[in-house]
This record gives sequence, structure tokens and C-alpha cells, in this order.
Amino acid sequence: MSLRTRIAWVLVLAVAFLAVAACAPGPNSAAKTPGKDDKIAGFWKGLWHGLISPITFIVSLFSKKVNLYEVHNNGGWYNFGFVLGAGLFLSGGILGRGKKDKRR
Repeated sequence: MSLRTRIAWVLVLAVAFLAVAACAPGPNSAAKTPGKDDKIAGFWKGLWHGLISPITFIVSLFSKKVNLYEVHNNGGWYNFGFVLGAGLFLSGGILGRGKKDKRR
């Protein structure tokens, strides 16, 4: 490998690392505080929000009143439900393929 190629790879990796580090989440100061209905979102709301996340994302592009993620949540259980719901919708249960195509 030439010196130029190595330098290019190091720069690409450094930029990728900085991009990933910039996406790291910060603390949620609104977590475990009452929301609009004075209820904290838990596992079941997280699951529902995960299931409808693709639709919510599209709506959130055109409306400032719609958010993709509920900030008034109970932490880990809401996060687990959200990821589970989004995973079921996006790759697993609803839109995922039941069986792989068998080639003959």
C-alpha cells in the first residue's frame, strides 16, 4: 500500500469516527417527567411509537408539532419497546420476508 493510500484511509476513518461521535445522544432532561396527559410513556407506548415510526417520520418532516420520539418516557423500557416496534415494522414481522427464495 502506498503512503498516499494509507493517508487517505486514515483521513476517511477519522471523518467517519467524528461523524459517528457527533451522533452520540446526550442526556434526556425531560425523561421521567409528566407529558401532555400527565403520564410517562412506558414499554407499550414505546412499542406503538416504534411501529408507527416510518409514518411519524414522514409527518414530522411537514409538521413541527409531531415528533418521532416521546421525550417524556421512563427510560430503558420505552427505548426497548421503541426499538422492538421499529424492528418489527422495518425488518422483522410486518414487512419482512417470511421465507427466502429458493433457487433451483
